[in-house]
Amino acid sequence: MRIIDLALKDLLQIVRDKKSALFLLLMPIAFTIFFGVIFSGSGAAGDARLPVGVVDLDDGSAASRRLVALLNASDAVRVVALDSAEADSAGAQVRDGKLAGALIVPAGYGAGLLAGEEAQPILIVDEKSSAGQTARNAVASTVLRLRGSAEAARISADAYAGQRPFQDEAARQAYMNEAFDLASKAWETPRLTVAVQQAQPPATKGLAQSSNPYVQSSPGMLVQFAIYGLVSSSMVLVLERKNRAMGRLLTTPMSRAGIIAGHVLAMFLIGFIQEIVLVALGQLAFGVNYMAHPLATLLVMVALALWVACLGLFIGAISKKEDGVIMWSLIAMFVFSALGGAWFSLEFTGKAFSTIGHLTPGAWAMDGFQNIVMRGLGFDSALLPAGILLLYAGAFFALALWRFRFE
Repeated sequence: MRIIDLALKDLLQIVRDKKSALFLLLMPIAFTIFFGVIFSGSGAAGDARLPVGVVDLDDGSAASRRLVALLNASDAVRVVALDSAEADSAGAQVRDGKLAGALIVPAGYGAGLLAGEEAQPILIVDEKSSAGQTARNAVASTVLRLRGSAEAARISADAYAGQRPFQDEAARQAYMNEAFDLASKAWETPRLTVAVQQAQPPATKGLAQSSNPYVQSSPGMLVQFAIYGLVSSSMVLVLERKNRAMGRLLTTPMSRAGIIAGHVLAMFLIGFIQEIVLVALGQLAFGVNYMAHPLATLLVMVALALWVACLGLFIGAISKKEDGVIMWSLIAMFVFSALGGAWFSLEFTGKAFSTIGHLTPGAWAMDGFQNIVMRGLGFDSALLPAGILLLYAGAFFALALWRFRFE
């Protein structure tokens, strides 16, 4: 009972400070919205395919028109029509980054293709960039498809001529043009396609979670400000030592373990209440489906609040003055938030950065939440992140007890 009384005393002391409400609730809400707007801007609607400039010097032959049509049907590139006067400047546009590639279709391309001659369009890309390599692969596969269509047209014409000779070369050419058109059109609707689809969790309020920018910013700011909230709770320990209130507590029937437990309980409750508010806000206002698996969310919340409480005890133990609490809390917030993926998803970083990030508890807290709200995984997906958070909690608690001084 005395432990609860001490915890309630700390809670009242923190709540009475108006600045606490600013940092525990208003700031995380504001930053959640801020980062959500940033992430939504990065996924703005529009054609995300790579622009490839096409200069048609073949006077719009059937082959060049079909080449442009197939490129436009690609999922990787889109055609930007350039006139013949821009042929010389196309390379400069690629170097300046205005185009991912430039394709120059030479005169006689269509006739040479049907005649079986090596008629190769000229492709200009930056081979050192991933965009250039993607554009090169998309164009090369399209050119190869047209060459195969032309070969199929020639084989069909030869087979037809073996049974019923053409009246003249014009008739043969007309037959080949028609066969080439049919064969190349078939590429627009292939019989066999391979589609890669990312598994998505159920939608919330009609909004797919993968397209909801708050599935990153809501858990990210929840983790970040849970750590920053230690400024208020850890400050209580420093002030009690400074005004000798903690020493006077030793004259009461409370044991040293009970005093530490009361302060840790207060820190845990502050963090957990803050999480409840931010999870509710994310669920109701931002469409982040924390309640897809309520028990999994609760498990990660409890583990996070317990780790933060033990971290707060450690910061309170090593800080001799108020400015020490602020300094160590800020360091913990920036390190664990930045490396842990609270500001940006570690899935978009390199393997080395992601590996380093997962050496911090912040990354595991983010994994626990995002396994639920972004990846649509079940309760089992929360066990490993929660378990690692509890291990970190135990480690910081042990360090705090080692450094803790009542005077």
